[in-house]
Amino acid sequence: MSLPLQNLDGLTPESADLFVRLLGQNQRRVFLYVMSLVPNANDAEEVIQETNLVLWREFGKFQPGTNFAAWACKVAFHQVLAWRKRRQRDRLEFSPAFLEAVAGEAESAADALDERSQALAGCIDKLPPAQRDLLRLRYSESLSIDAVAGKVDRSVEAVYRALSRIRHTLHECVSTTLTRETGS
Repeated sequence: MSLPLQNLDGLTPESADLFVRLLGQNQRRVFLYVMSLVPNANDAEEVIQETNLVLWREFGKFQPGTNFAAWACKVAFHQVLAWRKRRQRDRLEFSPAFLEAVAGEAESAADALDERSQALAGCIDKLPPAQRDLLRLRYSESLSIDAVAGKVDRSVEAVYRALSRIRHTLHECVSTTLTRETGS
């Protein structure tokens, strides 16, 4: 027997859709934030699962239009603290003050990484198709330089040089884009 969606924790179908959309857009960022505080991936997954449950239960308190990622990271921070209490028998323990400092740095770094990632995506889009193909083969498909050279019918040295030029071009483009956006 399934319950109607609107009876599930008092959420309407529309607010449940909004929750799923916001969580999907921000799940990686929240996970990376938790990973900065809980270095073991399995433990981080456990904290993320608990965080997602709390986010779902408390979504009625979230103000649409505000920063969902910041709210989710704050909930995650409290879940990390709760997880730490349960794991006090571990030898290596960090103080709450240390965790708060790392959490603040992780949040700042996540914003900067988001900006760099968006700038990089825009710069990659500006590359000619042949250069994008080289990047795709090397980094998306994780092919070795030898395998890339075979696929594009070029020498290994030529592929090394081409990738080096592409990386340099992307670095310049990202730097220029970020400088233009910050106005500095």
